[in-house]
Amino acid sequence: MIRAPLLSRWHALVFLIVATLLAFAPARAAVPHDSAVPAYAEEQTILQTEKDQPEPGFGSTASGRQHFDRHYIVPPGHMTEQDVVLQRGGNTWRTLRNGPFAIIAGTILLVVPLGIFGFYRLAGPAKEEHGGGQIERFTGWERLVHWATAITFIVLALSGIIIMFGKKIMLPWMGHSVFYWFALISKYLHNFIGPLFIVCSLLMFFTFLRRNLFNRNDWQWIKKGGGLIRHEHIPAGFFNAGEKVWFWVGITLLGLLMTITGLMLNFPYFKGPGNTMEMTRYLLQIANYLHIIGATLYIAFAMGHIYIGTVGTPGAWHSMRYGTVDEAWAHSHHELWYNELVERHRSGARRPAAGGDTDGAPAYPRG
Repeated sequence: MIRAPLLSRWHALVFLIVATLLAFAPARAAVPHDSAVPAYAEEQTILQTEKDQPEPGFGSTASGRQHFDRHYIVPPGHMTEQDVVLQRGGNTWRTLRNGPFAIIAGTILLVVPLGIFGFYRLAGPAKEEHGGGQIERFTGWERLVHWATAITFIVLALSGIIIMFGKKIMLPWMGHSVFYWFALISKYLHNFIGPLFIVCSLLMFFTFLRRNLFNRNDWQWIKKGGGLIRHEHIPAGFFNAGEKVWFWVGITLLGLLMTITGLMLNFPYFKGPGNTMEMTRYLLQIANYLHIIGATLYIAFAMGHIYIGTVGTPGAWHSMRYGTVDEAWAHSHHELWYNELVERHRSGARRPAAGGDTDGAPAYPRG
């Protein structure tokens, strides 16, 4: 009696998501098969024969054609498209995925780390500050959520890269037998870790939401580029504007895109309310395009985040690893947050429970 309302809400949510994706699809009723790229001569013959026959739209459960005797094949029955051998957009998707999408994504994933390395050689890391007592910056729960999200993200990124580029960069020198296991393990890791990453991302969002709201001080940080090149110390709150951009663009927007498209690809047999809509091949191909775009941007942004949080800003890694920073570091990199702690310490404010705004108290104020 309890699960029915929950399932109804879940169906309604996925129906809304798919409907949103359909809204951004080309505004035409027919599937774009005129420009389809045939893979084989037989397929080309069929396309030429049926070129004047209308095809259902992207959301139709009959978005493919049957080209064999169904008496010899018994489909499992989960979705009507399981007995479709030829689908016009299939090789078009493969051509785009293994062509322009792979080239652009691969180029970005190579250029970004090279650019980060060049920036490091040119500008160097931020000035390292030491002095004063230790201040608690992140609670145990916050660090647990962060590292759970980070680890699942890295697993998904590596397995996704193998799935996307493995045949080109690994198979030639590994051989089929070894690469088979890499590809198989990557596939299952990607499918099973994906939902866990979604849960971790939701926890990350709600754990750090309040501290990532923008304010007028963030504009000054953005105008000066965070002082990354000249190593200026721009006053910032608990999180600076760069960290907030990462939170909203990376974790939130790209995370939402990866969640929607990932669930569509992970659960292709899902049916909408009343069995009126299914994840057709065309919808899954569009989802795959968006998944590749989102993953490429997410990984690229994450590279910058990892750089700033490690060698780019000495002391930042320590704060997320052990939860504390020293006063000099807090004053230099997050002066507004440090000053707030000083004022609360002077007023005798009690140290809050885990997750509160005042994460520790300075031993003395700094000028």
